[in-house]
Amino acid sequence: MALDRETKNKIISGLSHHKKDTGSPEVQIALFTERIEKLTKHFQKQKKDYGSRRGLLILIGRRRKLLNYLKRENPARYEKLIAKLGLRK
Repeated sequence: MALDRETKNKIISGLSHHKKDTGSPEVQIALFTERIEKLTKHFQKQKKDYGSRRGLLILIGRRRKLLNYLKRENPARYEKLIAKLGLRK
């Protein structure tokens, strides 16, 4: 499930380091988090959608890898990001 353009631009503008920043770990993690939340709501209605569930698990893994990278490289930015997104840890 893709995000609409408005939601994506809002997330990017809130976490980007410069005007055209779409690849920083913070932006990518925020976009993954939004997609994960959207898929989670979808699964509350569609419990047997196993194909999309596999995609959800892949997204969670990618987000986890980026979070580990950010925590290793810059712990201050990591703490700030998880507080802003409301993630556990």
